[in-house]
Amino acid sequence: MDTRPGRLFASDFHEGLGTWMLGYTPYGGGDFGEVAAVASEVGDGDDDAFHAAWVALGDRLVAQADEAFEAGHVATASEVYLRASAAYASANHPLFGTPVDPRLLETHRRQRAAFEIGLGLRTVPAEVFDIPFEGARMRSYLVPAEGRESERRPLIILVNGYDGTATDVYFASCVAAIRRGYHCLIFDGPGQGATLYEQGIALRPDFEAVIGGVIDHVSRHPIVDAERIVVSGWSLGGYLAPRAATGDERIAACVADPGQFDLGAGLGPFIRRLGATEEEARDPLHLDDAALERLMAVIDVDRQLRWSVVQRGFWANGVTDLRAFLERTAEFSSRGRLDGIRCPVLLTRAENDPLAAGVGAFADALASAGVPVTVIDFTAAEGAGGHCEMTNRSLLNRRVLDWLDDTLGA
Repeated sequence: MDTRPGRLFASDFHEGLGTWMLGYTPYGGGDFGEVAAVASEVGDGDDDAFHAAWVALGDRLVAQADEAFEAGHVATASEVYLRASAAYASANHPLFGTPVDPRLLETHRRQRAAFEIGLGLRTVPAEVFDIPFEGARMRSYLVPAEGRESERRPLIILVNGYDGTATDVYFASCVAAIRRGYHCLIFDGPGQGATLYEQGIALRPDFEAVIGGVIDHVSRHPIVDAERIVVSGWSLGGYLAPRAATGDERIAACVADPGQFDLGAGLGPFIRRLGATEEEARDPLHLDDAALERLMAVIDVDRQLRWSVVQRGFWANGVTDLRAFLERTAEFSSRGRLDGIRCPVLLTRAENDPLAAGVGAFADALASAGVPVTVIDFTAAEGAGGHCEMTNRSLLNRRVLDWLDDTLGA
């Protein structure tokens, strides 16, 4: 087992997935000791051991929550059910892919049950409902601001990325926002969480169609100030949220963490890292079969790449081969649409996050389109230099919410 200082899990792959939950610690999603105990249980084990250890933690937490509820400690029960949902969510990442692993479905159902029980035991419960979208049902949660539950307040619609579920975005962003006085709407959109796991609905590059239906559903709610609706996305949501704003004038502010507006621009550098020639990297959508086979051979022998591209990327995009994945990724672009944005936009940029590489170009394009744009930088010196600032998520939330307070007059 790797015992390098500061490291918890034996493998790099498990370390990346297993320590993600530490970003939720300030918001009740789990503590260092719990993650360390899971890592010790996994040891040198494989993905099955990783999944089993996280499920065991989730089951223990549910048992503790049941006991607290029976004893009349409702606040504790709510907190621990929610914590259990985060453990179950962590368990599922290595199982991504098609055909869908029955263990993933079972664990996700435990996750959703614990999450919904926990939200239901809040002083003012969250509202749980399904938003229809083109034959799909997007599981959604309207979580009211703490202490201002019945007031008409600004609403933040939180948008996930490739990996996240409703549980993840609850701890990553929602808890901080409801403490600040914002109502939040969390949902599993196409290619995300229950909508992908249970219904097989793939990601949509035209996310304005998705958000339009969400706003239609919630804007008439009595606690929602329809003039102050925010769309905020993290990870791939840093593309999806601004894309939504290009097609819906009801959005009063947009946050992209990190800001992205053309995923196709990253395909050349991506395949270059896989060993593509400079000529191939200039035109990644027209590679011949031999080049694609050569690149897939690199992906197949790298555990992280195989998970990112095949298990996660193919599955979430509804494709089955590398050519289709590259073509689908290139469709995620807001080029030529930025003049449709009618609200201020905040872009985040963490210095060591590869997805933030295009933030400067995005900011320039927004400014050229007449869109008010702000860029907030995060550094490794602040402990926030990585993807989505997960090692100092509370810093991210403070700065974003301060910007929203100023922008919306909240």
